[in-house]
Amino acid sequence: MCGRYATTTNPGRLAVELDAIDETDSADQSSFTNYNVAPTTQVLTVVERHDQGGEDDPKRRIRRMRWGLIPVWTKAAEPGVPVKGKPLFNARADKAATTPSFRDAVKYRRCLVPMDGWYEWVVEPNGEKGAKGKVAKHPYYMAHADGSRLYMAGLWSVWRDRSQPESQPLLSCTILTTDAVGDLTRIHDRMPLPMPRQHWDAWLDPDHPAPASLLETPSEEAVADIVARPVPALVNSVRNNGPELLARVEDQKGAEQISLL
Repeated sequence: MCGRYATTTNPGRLAVELDAIDETDSADQSSFTNYNVAPTTQVLTVVERHDQGGEDDPKRRIRRMRWGLIPVWTKAAEPGVPVKGKPLFNARADKAATTPSFRDAVKYRRCLVPMDGWYEWVVEPNGEKGAKGKVAKHPYYMAHADGSRLYMAGLWSVWRDRSQPESQPLLSCTILTTDAVGDLTRIHDRMPLPMPRQHWDAWLDPDHPAPASLLETPSEEAVADIVARPVPALVNSVRNNGPELLARVEDQKGAEQISLL
C-alpha cells in the first residue's frame, strides 16, 4: 500500500522538466514541498488532456488534486461538498478495472503521481510491545538509490455537485498499488505501482484505454534501484513535516535485520 509519501518538487519546476502546462494556479510554489504527505492532502499529478474544444492533440498538464478519489456518484453533504466516505487513496491495480469506484477512470482518466519516495511501517518481530503497550512499528522510507524522482501510476476523478451546476469541480486521485517484489517484500507485501517513462504516452492517453500489461506487477529488475532505509518515528505523526523525517536511523531496533541498504 501507499499511505504516506514525500515530495520536494513544485509545479513550476515539474512543468519545465516535463514540458507540461502548469494548471495549479499556485502563487506559492513552495507549498507543494511536503515530507509527510497524507491522504486528503492536495497533491501534484500529471495528466494529458485536450483543450476545451477537444480537436487538438492532448497536452501534458500539471494539476492539483485531493489525494483520495471521490467517485462521481458521491452525494453532496452540503452545497459543493461531497459526503465523507472511505478514503480511496489506494486502488489495487489488479482489480481497479472491475471495481465500480475506479473502472471508469482506468479507461480514460489515468495520471502520474510524482514523489521522492514513500513510507511503510515494519512490525516489530515477535510482536514486541512499544509505547502505550501497542505492537512496535518502525517506519522505513523507499526511494531511488540515486535520489531521482519516482512517478507512480494513479487514477483521477472529477466530482461535481449535481444540485449546484455552477459549483467548482473537485479533482481527486488515487495511487495504484501492486504486489511488492524483490527485496521490497521484506518491508511490506504491497507497494505503489511505478510507471516507467517509456510507458507514459500510453498510460496518460486520454482517448484510449491503457494496455492491460501496464497494470501488471513489475519485474524485480524494474524496482532493483529502489532501496529502503529506517527513518525517525517523527513521520508517525502527520503534524511533523521537514527533511529530518528522511534521516537514516542507524540504531533503530531491528534495522540491521530489515534494512535493504
